[in-house]
Parts: sequence; C-alpha cells; structure tokens
Amino acid sequence: MAELLYRLGRFTARRAWWVITAWVVVLGLAVGAFVAFGGTMSSTMTIPGTPTEQVTDRLKTELPVASGGTGQVVIWAANGARLTDGQRAGVSAALRKVADLDGVDQVADPFTADETRAVQAAKVTGGLAQVEDGRVRLAKGQRQLDNARKQTEAAIEQTGSNPRLKATLAQLDKQQAELDRQRAVLEKSEQQLRVGRDLLTMAEGVRAISADGSTATATVVFDLPQQEITPDTKQAVTRMIDAALPDGVTADYSAEIAQGEIQLGGVGEAVGLVVAAIVLIVMTGSLVAAGLPILNALFGVGVAVAGAMALSGMIEMTSVTPILGAMLGLAVGIDYSLFILHRHRRQLKAGMPVAESIGLANGTSGNAVVFAGSTVLIALLALNITGIPFLALMGNVGAVAIAVAVLLTVTMTPALLSLLGHRLLPRRDRKDVATDVTAAAQKHLQPMTGGRAVLRIVVGVGALALIAIPAASMRLGLPTGASEAADSTQHRAYTAITEKFGAGANGPLIVVADLPGGRTGDGLAPAQVDLGKQLMEVGGVTAVAPIGANERGSVLVFQVVPTGGPTSESTEALVRDLRGRTLALGSDDVALSVAGSASANIDISGKLADALPTYLALVVGLSLLILVVVFRSILVPLIATGGFVLSLFAALGGVTAVYQWGWLGAVFGVSDPAPILNFLPTLLVGILFGLAMDYQLFLTSGMREAYAHGASARHAVTEGVRAGRAVVTAAAVIMISVFGGFMFSHMTMIRPVGFALAFGVLVDAFVVRMLIIPAVMHLAGDGAWWLPRWLDRLLPDVDVEGANLERHHRPAPGRIPADAVR
Repeated sequence: MAELLYRLGRFTARRAWWVITAWVVVLGLAVGAFVAFGGTMSSTMTIPGTPTEQVTDRLKTELPVASGGTGQVVIWAANGARLTDGQRAGVSAALRKVADLDGVDQVADPFTADETRAVQAAKVTGGLAQVEDGRVRLAKGQRQLDNARKQTEAAIEQTGSNPRLKATLAQLDKQQAELDRQRAVLEKSEQQLRVGRDLLTMAEGVRAISADGSTATATVVFDLPQQEITPDTKQAVTRMIDAALPDGVTADYSAEIAQGEIQLGGVGEAVGLVVAAIVLIVMTGSLVAAGLPILNALFGVGVAVAGAMALSGMIEMTSVTPILGAMLGLAVGIDYSLFILHRHRRQLKAGMPVAESIGLANGTSGNAVVFAGSTVLIALLALNITGIPFLALMGNVGAVAIAVAVLLTVTMTPALLSLLGHRLLPRRDRKDVATDVTAAAQKHLQPMTGGRAVLRIVVGVGALALIAIPAASMRLGLPTGASEAADSTQHRAYTAITEKFGAGANGPLIVVADLPGGRTGDGLAPAQVDLGKQLMEVGGVTAVAPIGANERGSVLVFQVVPTGGPTSESTEALVRDLRGRTLALGSDDVALSVAGSASANIDISGKLADALPTYLALVVGLSLLILVVVFRSILVPLIATGGFVLSLFAALGGVTAVYQWGWLGAVFGVSDPAPILNFLPTLLVGILFGLAMDYQLFLTSGMREAYAHGASARHAVTEGVRAGRAVVTAAAVIMISVFGGFMFSHMTMIRPVGFALAFGVLVDAFVVRMLIIPAVMHLAGDGAWWLPRWLDRLLPDVDVEGANLERHHRPAPGRIPADAVR
C-alpha cells in the first residue's frame, strides 16, 4: 500500500490540474444530483416493528383519523390578557382555512370545542334535573295509583265483584303499565346522561383553553403519520395561520409542526473553522499552508453531503444525517490533510525535492491516513448490524464522508502541494540551508521515572472515572420543544402548554383497547366510560378522553394525558404499566396497547439501548484485532482499547452532566435538561473509536519505529511521544474546534453530538493517548512489544508507518532552489 500511495502521490503531483479538475467535476455532479433528485428530510425517527409502530399501522386501517400525525398551535393574546370574542372568532376563521389545506385532515378549534363542551355540560345538567323532576312526578303518580288501587280492591271486597269495579281495576293496570314504561324511559335517559357526565368528567383534564382565558391550543391532525408529513405541509400550516390571525394574537407551534430548515453552516460552525484556521496558521507559520487542509476538507464535505442529500428523494433520511456527514467530513478532512502536509513540510525543510517529498509523504503519512480512515469507516459501517435503519443510514453517510476525505487527502492534497511548491514554507525557512531532520532525533531523550508513570496513570484514570460517574444515571430519549433555543417558537409553545395545561399535555398517549366481543350502538358509550374510569385509576394519568372506535366496536381508542412530560420517568413508567395491564369489561378481558410520540420515543430509546452492548463488543473486538496486526503486539492493543473505553465513558459522563443534569447549561445553551439523545451513545462508540485509533496510530507507530531501530523500550516511548505530539496536538485541537462549533448548531439533535465528540476527543487525545498510554507503555517495558512467534508468522506486515518505503526512496538532502525563496 505504501508503495502504491507513493506512486499515486507523484502521479497526482505531475498532473495537478487534471486531478483538481476531476474533483471539481465530481463536486458539480454531486450538487447537480442533489438539485435534480433531492427530496425532503424527516424530523422524526422510526424503527420498524416497535410496539408503537405496530399500533400505528393497525390504526391506519381500523381508525385512520387516530393514525395521522398531530401538532399543536398555541394561540395567545400578545398582551397576556383574556382573548376577546372578536379575537376568538378571528382565530376560528383562520383555523377553518387551515383545515382546507392539502395534507391536513382536520383541525380541533379550541373555541368551538369549548362551546360544544359547555353546551353538552348544560344539556347533561339540565337533563339530569329533568330526570329528577320526572322521578318526583312518577313517584306522585305512583302514590295516587296505589291509593286508587287500594280503594278499588277494598270496594270489591265489600260489595263483591261487579263490572264497573272490574273496569276500573283494568284501567288502573293500564295506568300502571304506562307508569312503568315512563319509568323505564326515565331510567334509560338517566343512564345515558350519567354516561355523558362521566365522559365529560374524565376529559376535564383535556382542556384547550387556559383557566384565565389568555391561551388556547388548536390541534392540527394530518392525513399521514408523523414521520411521513412533508415540510411543505407543515410550512403551509404556519404560513396560513400567521397570515390569517387577527391583530393582537400570536401563534407558536410545537416541534411536530415547526421544523427548521437544514443549514450546513452557522455561527458556531464558522467559529469552529476559524479556530481551526488559527491553529493551522500557528503550527505552519504560513497562510497558504494553513488554507490547504481547510480547502481540502470543505471540498470533501461538498461532495459527500451533496451526494448523500441527492438520495433523500428515494430513501427516508432524517435531517440530522447530512449534518453528521458534514461534521465528520470537516474534522477528519482537515486532520488527514494536515498529517501529509506536516510530513511534506518537514521533508522540504531538509532540502528534499518537491516531487519526491510529495510522493514520500503520500506513501508514509498517506498510508497511515488510509489505515486510520479505514478504522473509522469500518466502525461506522458496522452500525448496520444494529438493525436500526436510520442509524445505519447515518453510519453509511458518515462512512461516505470519511471515504471521500481519505480519497481527497491522497489525491488532491498532493496536487495542491505540487502547485504551491516551496510557498508552503515561511520565507525564513526557504532561506535556510537544509539541515538533516534526523538531527533532533539523535538528541538523547530522558525517559520518565517509574514513580512519575504511576502518578500519571492514577491521576488520569481517576479523573476519567470521576467524569464518567454521571453516565451511570444516563437516560435516553429524543429532544422535545423544551430542548430548543429559548427564543424559538417550539420552546415557547412547549413552555406555554406546560404552564397553562400541565406537562402531560405536551405528550398525550394514544391507548388502544381491544374488546373481544365488541360494543356497538347503546353499548358503546358505557363501555368507553367503564374502560375510561379504569384508565383514570392508573397512577400517572391526569385525564382520559375517548377518540373513537372502529365499525365493529372491537377497537376503542382513548387519548390519555399523563401527569409528567413526554420525556419524564413517570411517563415512561406509565407506558410500561399500561402495556402490561388487562382491563375487565363484563366477562371480557381487554388488552391495551399504546402509541403516540412519547411512546415512540420510549420504544426507539429502548431498541437503541438494547443494540449498544452488541455494537460496543464488536467495536472493541475490532479494535483488538486491528491493533494486533498494526503493532504486532498483544499488550499494546489491550492498552489502546482500554483507553478507548475510558474515553467513551468519560464522554458519556460529560454529556450526561451537561444535557441531562444541566451543569453549565447556560454556557452550552441547555435551557431545559432532558434525557440524552437516544442514538448518541451508539453513534459515539463508532466515531470515537475510529478517532481514538487515529491518535493511537500516530503516537504509537513512532514508538514502534524507534524500538525497531534499536532504542530501548522506555526510550522508544519518549521518542515516539516527542515525534508525534505536535501534530497530534494540532489535529486534536482542530477536531475539537470543528466538533465544538456544532455544539451551538440551530438543530437541537446535533448539539449534544457535537459536545460529546469534542469532549471525547479532548479526553482521549490529551488524557488517554498523551498521558496514560505512554505511562503504561513505560511500565510495561519490553513486554509491551511481546508477540508469540506463531502469531508473528501468521500476521501480515502492514508497515503502516511506511518505514520500508522511506528506506528505499529517501534521497540525499540538498539545498532549497534559489528560485523557491522568492
């Protein structure tokens, strides 16, 4: 591989413009494909086969109106006062227009619903009063009838039977029958009124107008399930309402409706690139040299992200997927290009000819880049084994971004290096006579002491263990409107609903009851009341409202409002409780199933949590196997993998402390602490593993090279760290700044991912790879490089550091050409 990359580097250096033109064409094709075939992105995530998905699929046929996605519109008076009658009428008119939009099934007008509820309540109250009056009249009539019957029967006893008295008794029997009929009608009417009253009582917690009359919520029901609603439909709803609202009234929208546009660049991301540029300028001392890795990375991001988004018209893609690809492409694109640039500049300073230096840098550092990129790529592709489609797609898009970054690094980077020539060096370096770059390596280096090594291990491991403690209490979920920026419409809507209607109103559950015998006609409403009352008795339930039933009356659907919010532990416990319950309806056992956005989030989080151990085991096993091949050692892979596990749990602990516990929330824009993004731990395992192996490779390969050239094991540790720490430090700072820029992204889901990756790289590069690993290697001594002979014979010689290539192609150093100084 090293020899192939050496030849590729020289080839691209000789045909620089052809290579650059080819990549420009590739970028143009990717962008053109996106414009021609790109579709819409989804803001929701689903996993086929989850309990919620199964219930939703059933409702599509049994009760379609209950299967459509929903979103809430919060209407409030701008001055905080009670909404006037005129404003209410204006809002109702606006909502009627929304109901006519394509993609909208219906809109629940809060004011119409409130009036209807008030009318129904009045009818029930009046009807029950009439029933009581009727009962009084019937009782009076019964007394009169009983007295008349006694008198008639007494007269028959005294005078004997005669036709007139018999006729009177027959008439009294008819009057009794009529009285009984009226009593039966009255009892049936009372039963129906009491059922209506019970239904209204159960649904009291499902309110659409606040107690002070200043805020109302309208529910928009869409034709399609939540994950299938297009952004165009959502935007049509918001535009229509905003345009039609009366003066003095403002609308805010829940996260199910207000979906922000995908933006691949923001203030945070720009700041991250600026920091990366500053690091490169400081390291290289040249604006030209500093710009090359950034240009390379931006080019790769354009190709990978545009290409991925071109597929969004054919496959369901979440809006966070291309952002993740951009994040990875930027970070590794800059770092990988930097590794080759750093090697090339060092060789130029030694007087090596430009073309030869490019080839050698591409064959040595480029070989390491290909290997490092392959580890990240393999770890990301391994996400396909989780069986979770949206996560697998994220891994595939991320892998494409890595692959493009590697290809650009070993092709376009040599081409750009060729065009820039000696301008990559500061003027002062161009004027100096070439010196042997190995002179510094010959300088005697003093290894650390055993006591210092032990201290570094204790401090490093102790600090990471302390940081990892919050991970033990980590809960998984998806972000809600509460996680959005405080000035966003989603956050305002979520907060208003919580304050005015209770936290549970932000995530009502859909509970489906399966009745073996079915209930239709007059038997349906009593069945709904009976089951509703039993649901009200379940802990954590605030209100229950029947939504409807199928034609056979065998599937009854209820809206259940929980006490806690959609991400609370009480709601999670309620979902599990309801799914494990069986209600009684007469002699029938009624099974329950649960759907809704809160239920879906719980199911997805559980599925991801179940897949994590398997994926982590695969990645750890992969780490051991790869590192045994690379370093031809048993202990080094164990040390490196152990370090990765430390970094992983420290990163999870940090993200839990900030985003779930709320520590430093003001700094990172966490307005409402919540469970951790459910796919973050799995994604973090794959990405952090690859990046950790990058730093392990660039540091430990220097140690192995020094050891192979005769240095003692402990001197080799010092030499390897001295040789690689500058470029690894710069690469880590760049990666931290790029990932850190995404911590302030406009997208809620990407912010914790950016933090976790930035923090993970921070602890892995500076604590694990540069503090703990060298200390452990020092204490291990020669044992660090032990490998059984039989295994040594079986393993291939990958020569990642390109030492063999360097021996064959290193020319004698010379003086920099005079024309390169200008």
